Amino acid sequence: MTDKNSLMRQLPKVDEIIRCIIIERAVKAPEVLIKLAVKKEIDAEREKILAGESTGCTREALLERIEGEIKRQNRPHLKRVINATGIVLHTNLGRAMLANQVSDQMKDIGAYYSNLEYDLEAGERGSRYSHVEQLLTFLTGAEAALVVNNNAAAVFLILNSLVREKEVIVSRGELVEIGGSFRVPEIMKASGCNLVEVGTTNKTHESDFLDGISENTGALLKVHTSNYKIIGFTEEVSVERLKAIGIRHQLPVIYDLGSGLLIDLQAYGIGEEPTVKKCLEDGADVVCFSGDKLLGGPQAGIIVGSKEYISKMKKNHLLRALRIDKLTLTALELTLREYLDEAAAMERIPTLNMIMQPLELLEKRAQFFLQSLDECPEAEYEVVETQGQIGGGSMPGVSLSSYAVCVCRNDISEGMLEQMLRENSTPIVTRIWKNKVLFDVRTMNEVEIQTAADFLNQL
Repeated sequence: MTDKNSLMRQLPKVDEIIRCIIIERAVKAPEVLIKLAVKKEIDAEREKILAGESTGCTREALLERIEGEIKRQNRPHLKRVINATGIVLHTNLGRAMLANQVSDQMKDIGAYYSNLEYDLEAGERGSRYSHVEQLLTFLTGAEAALVVNNNAAAVFLILNSLVREKEVIVSRGELVEIGGSFRVPEIMKASGCNLVEVGTTNKTHESDFLDGISENTGALLKVHTSNYKIIGFTEEVSVERLKAIGIRHQLPVIYDLGSGLLIDLQAYGIGEEPTVKKCLEDGADVVCFSGDKLLGGPQAGIIVGSKEYISKMKKNHLLRALRIDKLTLTALELTLREYLDEAAAMERIPTLNMIMQPLELLEKRAQFFLQSLDECPEAEYEVVETQGQIGGGSMPGVSLSSYAVCVCRNDISEGMLEQMLRENSTPIVTRIWKNKVLFDVRTMNEVEIQTAADFLNQL
């Protein structure tokens, strides 16, 4: 106990260290960050002493730790990272990358005034949704469109506007969890409607929906299982069959599509994902989907469908709480404009471009990475075939054949190397495979490959 008391007395005062950092060490940072860093490191050292985990810390070592903490605190926390996982829509890494021309225009809109809610032709107040509604109706064939801040908000607004205090029938096998423990049933309940589950996990029949209809039924809901796949002894009720039921009982059919595909990738040999246009053609009255998944745009919840139903949503006071900002609208509009030319969209929208990259191109890129690495007696490098994913809750049954560079060091464990890569000034996120660190080049461009090679060469 005496030793601990002695070590505690040796801890410097906070004010003394702050003066030293500012005057003697001439650290340039906001004083509030310096205070926070000093207090954090002194408190951390105090806790180590009390826990018996420290035998003391020199003043110089403490100052170095504090300076390191100040540098960390003085950098933006949200930063660019290099995605070397091979997962195209990596939810934890921000999902869809925006095209260069989109980010350029966002800088212009963000730095200056804009016609966000101003009609330049009429010289009066306009609607922010007018910037994208015409594009969305043209691309999907819908009568009307609306955009909110994400797809969960879209589901919430649809249900609250159309079926509040009424029953909504949905298949039990489609009650999905969308990540972060957010579940469709909870969103439905929060919207003010009553959930009626029908069918079983693996099989739901048309008769289940018919049996579930009552005088208080307000809509039929279909949820696309875009983040998981049930195979084997299964059956689901198609949109066309739901529409027939809806017509017979005068009920709208709502389709939570989730991933939001505008170009039929089946024509390119990728998956079996339905397009938004096909869902509307099959009879859905309202379809909602994400902007930052297969669409390849910013985070947004996009709603398309019947003008009658979307007009009700536009009048809902909750819309103001869920609306998107000018930067999201800019990114969404410019992304949608790319779809006016399918070939241009496949080339210029990063998400689609990465999904469609041919194997021979990926192999050449991996060889370029390998050739950029210096020979090192402690390191083994090789190009390997691997499997990536689309990710982001999209096309769960689809694997993307790819190439990667495998790294194994005799002097550094794979776990330590993976951590060091994450702690780089431009963090590099990889994955570990068979006790090796794997760099899947599908989600890396040549500049990022060179950054990763430079890091490895400096070890």
